[in-house]
Amino acid sequence: DPLPRRFDDILLAVDDLHDPVAVDGRHVAGAEPAVGAEGLLGGFRIIVIGARRPRAAHHQFAEGLAIARQFAAIIAGDYASPEDIKRIRAKLGLDRPIYIQFGTWVWQLMQGDLGISIFSDLPVSHLIAQRIEPTLALSIFTIIMAVLFAVPLGVLAAWRAGTLIDRLSMVVAVFGFSVPVFVIGYLLMYVFAIELKWFPVQGYVSYRDGVIPFLRSITLPSVALALLYSALIARITRASVLEVLTEDYIRTARAKGLASSVVLMRHALKNAAVPIVTIIGIGIALLIGGVVVTESVFNIPGLGRLTVDSILRRDYPIIQGIILLFAGVYVFINLLVDIAYTFLDPRIRY
Repeated sequence: DPLPRRFDDILLAVDDLHDPVAVDGRHVAGAEPAVGAEGLLGGFRIIVIGARRPRAAHHQFAEGLAIARQFAAIIAGDYASPEDIKRIRAKLGLDRPIYIQFGTWVWQLMQGDLGISIFSDLPVSHLIAQRIEPTLALSIFTIIMAVLFAVPLGVLAAWRAGTLIDRLSMVVAVFGFSVPVFVIGYLLMYVFAIELKWFPVQGYVSYRDGVIPFLRSITLPSVALALLYSALIARITRASVLEVLTEDYIRTARAKGLASSVVLMRHALKNAAVPIVTIIGIGIALLIGGVVVTESVFNIPGLGRLTVDSILRRDYPIIQGIILLFAGVYVFINLLVDIAYTFLDPRIRY
């Protein structure tokens, strides 16, 4: 039963994160983990345990509620008085029953209200709107680069399976998938920004300030993230096309004397498109995680950087709003992928 074992491995990894360490990384005997980290990890444990053991999830949920009650103390700081904590709890509505808190949150969410930032005292939706342009530009450019690079690479590797071209293509794919995105980012930054001075080292320039400066500022981050994303697409493309090339209708097309390019593009790639489109949709989750790291490396003021800053400041309304936005985008993309199946394969109907 490999699936439960994977859940156990995840839980062990989460438990390791509970081990308290000092700022310099050394273990502190008898120390307690930060309540903020405990709350985030506790929520993750609820999801993982609930997927395998629903009864145990109830106990984890109760622990999560107990930790959530300490959020006001986290926000107030270590030297806050009980009156300060009580005032913050009342301001955030944490002194009300949990079902009222949840109902109020759902009602506000339906009206487009994601809450107010704890530290900046600005609407979360306003802060997200300010930062969404760099993230959107980075994501779109990454997807375009990855698809334009990975699909031809995978098709070529399948067409020349077993040759040197196939091996080199898969080496590139494995390299892109194995090396962390921040390592690729720093390598690109050193070679093309510091040494060759072709691109800026860090920062983001809006398209409103000029198309050329905008393209120069977004190229290196997009390439760094696209290498990670394209490695996954290339491997799935190769496997899918390689399987289709063994079908009888491919041999029939070749027997009719059709050109290799026609057989490959019109018959093989078209029938292998469903798995390829599927992995592109699934890879959106990988892309979301990569955006957070890439924006931090290249100092891009997008949603990923906002997420990191909010976690460091424990600004929970912003974290919650960004997670909801990312989850909504992920669900919407996968819905589009499911709809695309009907156009790629006429046999699929909903």
